[in-house]
Amino acid sequence: MIPEHLDGRRVAITGATGFLGTALVERLLRSAPGCELVLLLRPGRMRTVEQRARREIFKNDAFDRLRDELGSSEFDAMVDRRVTVVRGDVGSDGLGLDDDGRAALASCDVVVHSAATVSFDSPLDSAVEVNLLGPTRIAATLRDLGVTPHLVAVSTCYVAGNHRGEAHEQPVAESPFFVDVPWRREVDAARRTRSDLEAESRTPEMLARFADEARGELGAAGIPLLSAKAEQQRTRWVNDRMVEAGRSRARSLGFPDVYSYTKALGEVALSETKGAIPVTVVRPSIIESAVAEPRPGWIRGFRMAEPVIISYARGLLTQFPGVPEGIVDVIPVDLVVAAIVAAAALPPEQTPPIVQVASGSSNPLRYRKLIDMIEAYFTEHPIFDNSGQPIAVPEWTFPVRGKVERQLSRAKVAITKAESTLEKLPLRGTQAELSATLESRREDVERALTYVELYGAYAECEAVYTVDRLMDMWGLLDDADRERFTFDPRVVDWDVYATTIHLPSVVEHARVKTTPGAKKGPTRTDRLRRQVLSPDRHLAAFDLENTLIASNVVTSYAWLATRRLPSEDKARFAARLVREAPRLLRLDAQDRTDFLRYFYRRYRGAPVEQMAEDSAELLSALILAKSFPAAIRRVREHRALGHRTVLITGALDFVVEPLRPLFDDIVAAEMSVRNGRYTGELVRVPPTGEARAQAMAEYAAAEGLDLAESVAYADSASDLPMLEAVGFPVAVNPETRLASLARKRGWLVENFPKAAKGVHPVLPIAPTRVGSR
Repeated sequence: MIPEHLDGRRVAITGATGFLGTALVERLLRSAPGCELVLLLRPGRMRTVEQRARREIFKNDAFDRLRDELGSSEFDAMVDRRVTVVRGDVGSDGLGLDDDGRAALASCDVVVHSAATVSFDSPLDSAVEVNLLGPTRIAATLRDLGVTPHLVAVSTCYVAGNHRGEAHEQPVAESPFFVDVPWRREVDAARRTRSDLEAESRTPEMLARFADEARGELGAAGIPLLSAKAEQQRTRWVNDRMVEAGRSRARSLGFPDVYSYTKALGEVALSETKGAIPVTVVRPSIIESAVAEPRPGWIRGFRMAEPVIISYARGLLTQFPGVPEGIVDVIPVDLVVAAIVAAAALPPEQTPPIVQVASGSSNPLRYRKLIDMIEAYFTEHPIFDNSGQPIAVPEWTFPVRGKVERQLSRAKVAITKAESTLEKLPLRGTQAELSATLESRREDVERALTYVELYGAYAECEAVYTVDRLMDMWGLLDDADRERFTFDPRVVDWDVYATTIHLPSVVEHARVKTTPGAKKGPTRTDRLRRQVLSPDRHLAAFDLENTLIASNVVTSYAWLATRRLPSEDKARFAARLVREAPRLLRLDAQDRTDFLRYFYRRYRGAPVEQMAEDSAELLSALILAKSFPAAIRRVREHRALGHRTVLITGALDFVVEPLRPLFDDIVAAEMSVRNGRYTGELVRVPPTGEARAQAMAEYAAAEGLDLAESVAYADSASDLPMLEAVGFPVAVNPETRLASLARKRGWLVENFPKAAKGVHPVLPIAPTRVGSR
């Protein structure tokens, strides 16, 4: 009956790139071969709606079954024949449709609206624009087109809010627990909140704060990157407060989160604005992996429970709030899809106006039983840590949500303080890994805290969602439809579903280690290193300080300045330099270019010939002694592979000139000369920060090299412009900031040791020359 009712009909679908929407498209194409689909998609930044549909919908493994049945070429032809993709956005008035889109929508017999901002912590205004106003925009556009197709709007059972007992399939406004608030005022308030926060974020005090935060994260990374980071901090601050505004407003009205709050008001708004359009609201509970269609365990992305389950299996989440005898209302996605298809196929007058697709009232899954199944599964099938050892799952307790939140908050504060202390220490390389480890642990705690805050209310929910109208609709189907479009919640055997379908699928999608023993094959570092040393690379650019040598411009200057001093003067020079060190470090941290200009003034009056002679001795006496042999070998490896090698450094050209045989070219700071002596003034902006990235880009352009196929080696967050400009950045002996950024961005990290037998004096003082006084 269902396929026949849909034969020759056109069905418009919003939200087709989502979990539910993808499953719906697949089921209609496979099980209702006589219908056509119109998909409303937003264009991407770099892709058209057609490209998005091909990449984000039809390449999904949900279509593997249909593709195997038809063959790839026939599958593609079927999609071209039966699917029309139009540009549309439910977050915009008029849906953002062009003339072709309006014509396509006007030709549809059914509209299934499943697009939503499904995150439980969305910014208030984002959720309002899509979840609250989206359904009304659909209805308004259909009215403008003069058509009245059957509108099937997907909502959620949790529009019932935080209450105990039965929640019936009735309009939200008729619920005794609903607080009657004018939805139009809620829209105005949400938009005004965004506007107010945007204005507050632009006050001088706030802008100064964001600039300080950017410098704290990136250090002296250069004005463009610091400015971009400061703006990112400002935007994040506004969004974070919009998230909190949504959370607070939802809770004040008795809803667990902004998603359920805006969905509830969306139902109210649609009922007031639908006019003559027949509407069926489908309310699923917590949608999880498929029990059968398109294949057992199919899921797209991680839903609500999966992150919590995997965190528990990995030993990262030892407890979670909840009521052990409470019901976790889970429903497999294919049952929800079948209910939507049935609602779309049946005549509107036979379809209930509100249908809840839930399991709690007819086939309840108790929280205690779910936890017991999860614990038993991961005891028998443990996840393994990086050392290949099985992770023992903790015994699950059922504490109140506030207790768990307080414990995690205290742990977060303690780790953050430890991180702050470490950031003040001059850690590099393997030492900086301690800070990265702490950061990783803090992120685990923050993630656990987020799960508790977002999902704790659902674990403690004691509402029971009735499905009387769902079963009424079930009674309208014949036996063939019931077999092909099953949505009776009683068919789910929770023991079988959890242990043989859902949990194995969760583990598969989490890509966690499921076998004992150390990981075999090349490590991630090995794979990244192979990419860096591929013959396909074009250019290898190297920083100098703490990348090739454990030295800096101050050390080089001190050695050269004391090379010809009498012994008694060297001690006084060293004492002055030590006293000045804290100030020099502060200047360097603030702006590398300004520091170099200031520091290089000390070379004023230095004889050019003498500096060249002494720099040659500096190479063997200091630079090579403090070099990283593995880094020197890496330069030679790149040259052997035919890569162009260039040293880009803020050091002075005469200091690094003895290194020229190692590189194809050197880009360094240059000082002007007058009457055979250096003036202490630079000829041009030294290659640091963004100037270094620009110098590298200009060099690559002049040599016909592609930076996307190039490599850059550097040690500091101040080198981010250079590292971000290439396709293959390498953090060498990174300081704490760069170590953290490299880990987050998946960059190769190399910890090159110093020369084993090198001379490492406490002070960079040149030895007394023979014959000097």
